[in-house]
Amino acid sequence: MRTKLLALLLLALPLGAFAQNASTQSSPVGHWTTIDDKTQKPKSVVEIYEAKDGSLAGRVTEILQSDRGPNPVCDKCSGDRKGKPVKGMVILWGIKQKGETWEGGQILDPASGKIYSVKVTPVENGKKLEVRGFMGFSLLGRTQTWNRR
Repeated sequence: MRTKLLALLLLALPLGAFAQNASTQSSPVGHWTTIDDKTQKPKSVVEIYEAKDGSLAGRVTEILQSDRGPNPVCDKCSGDRKGKPVKGMVILWGIKQKGETWEGGQILDPASGKIYSVKVTPVENGKKLEVRGFMGFSLLGRTQTWNRR
């Protein structure tokens, strides 16, 4: 009896680890290289993390390419972000899982200072992240594909 129980536990452990790894792969949590949807060039690195309230947020951890130099500031932003460095800035907040996507939050475009509703969807087994910023309806917006680092 003990031998059968031990064998069953040993078989179940790798399956549990695989299931945990699969769910981690499909989560947006991690570091992402943002890709400009117009030029297709890498622009920055964003770390998506779990906020204190359980939603997901994202901050810029590295600037890879900018037309405004290596240390751009958010000069078109309003409020607390105005004139602050883009590196270190929280640009994504309030997203919560809804099925296979995360939505309900907002994303800031530091180049324009505009804030949009956002929907993020992991694709290709979590290797890429489709990030859609929009106003009003999801049909009226732009999508970028970010690559997991």
